Amino acid sequence: MSETKLTVKADSNAARKIMIRRIAATAILTAMAVLLMYLEIPLPFMPVFLKFDFAELPALIGAFALGPVWAVVIELLKNLIHLPVTQTSGIGELSNFITGAIYVVTAGLIYRKVRTRKGAAISLVASTIALAVIAVPINAFITLPLYGSVMGFPLEAIIGMCAGVNPLVKDKISLLFAVFVPFNLFKGIIVGLITFFVYKPISKLINKTYDKTHEQSRNS
Repeated sequence: MSETKLTVKADSNAARKIMIRRIAATAILTAMAVLLMYLEIPLPFMPVFLKFDFAELPALIGAFALGPVWAVVIELLKNLIHLPVTQTSGIGELSNFITGAIYVVTAGLIYRKVRTRKGAAISLVASTIALAVIAVPINAFITLPLYGSVMGFPLEAIIGMCAGVNPLVKDKISLLFAVFVPFNLFKGIIVGLITFFVYKPISKLINKTYDKTHEQSRNS
């Protein structure tokens, strides 16, 4: 067998091993995210349909360890798996996927450039801001209209429900900025803080996983 064929075969085997590592890590993190989706925590001044969970934590770790593309895959899979038990006709899962993807992609792209503790901190701050900002148009133009058209739950009813627990809510604008923005800021900050504080003990594993799953692209 020629040297060229041996090299091609070795590269093929290496690429296969890298892909297996990525898929295995993604499967584990997705399973963790799905389990965490069921651990919902109601928050004060928030309506009953907005509950906090830690499901973004595995996806965020995936963004650091595997890269932003695989983090989006984790976000997609966890929401697809959750669909059979949805209480929102899939609207909540769609919103969760879009906002979650923005959150983990922002963090993953920045951390990929600066793979240090400081880089992790910067990426977490930026991703939290991105999450809160993107929540406004997503809820204004996608989530709230879909609740009305798909579930027959008009905007006025949602405003009334939210006003019952949050006196700042008077109309659609105040609903967006007094409910959805604070909720996503809180979610981004809490998940980001947990990730930041566990970063040091797991940073070697994160960087080792990233290196092992990106060997082929660096060598090519």
